[in-house]
Amino acid sequence: MSTDSTPNLILGSGSKTRKDILSDMGFSTTIIKPDIDERSIGDRSAGTAKAADLVLLLGNAKADAVLSVLTSEHKNSILVTADQVVVCEGQILEKPKDADEVRSFIQGYGVNPCGTIGSIVLTDVRTGIRVEGIDSTTIHFRPIPDDVVERLIEEGDVYYCAGGLMIENPLVAPYIMSVDGSMESVMGLSKELMASLLATLQERVKETEI
Repeated sequence: MSTDSTPNLILGSGSKTRKDILSDMGFSTTIIKPDIDERSIGDRSAGTAKAADLVLLLGNAKADAVLSVLTSEHKNSILVTADQVVVCEGQILEKPKDADEVRSFIQGYGVNPCGTIGSIVLTDVRTGIRVEGIDSTTIHFRPIPDDVVERLIEEGDVYYCAGGLMIENPLVAPYIMSVDGSMESVMGLSKELMASLLATLQERVKETEI
């Protein structure tokens, strides 16, 4: 871990949104994407009842995958991994596989509130000490018109977001009624949880150095 007040971070994710959130918090990051098949990991049959377990499992799997390819030059860094699912009507929604799934997901949001459940896992690369946490939100939408959904599909970014949920997109914003929780958490990385976990990790690492 860096001894500076601002630690060296490795972001184990290809998410530009997560990178931007960390940048907004004052962190610079090195990106190393985990090479895993997310859909082959975990049990989705229990629906939302096990959603928190699933995102923690995936966050840890991503951490393990990235750690396996790090070299000695990364030993003083903190690895950040995360995962998120959207939940709606008792179902877990991950990244949409195709346009029909995008349509199904987004049209459903105008009928019933949806939510996000996201994990953050921090690992001190040198010591292997790891901390993890969960944050959740609920989003209330007005019905999103079909033509807006089609434009989102044409843009393509919805395929990289759990549930095709992009509340930061200007096409979507007019249809948001309210958000219970932080916008950053909906977008994939809670600033509050990140700061809390980082403080906990740094304290645990210090305890090993006494």
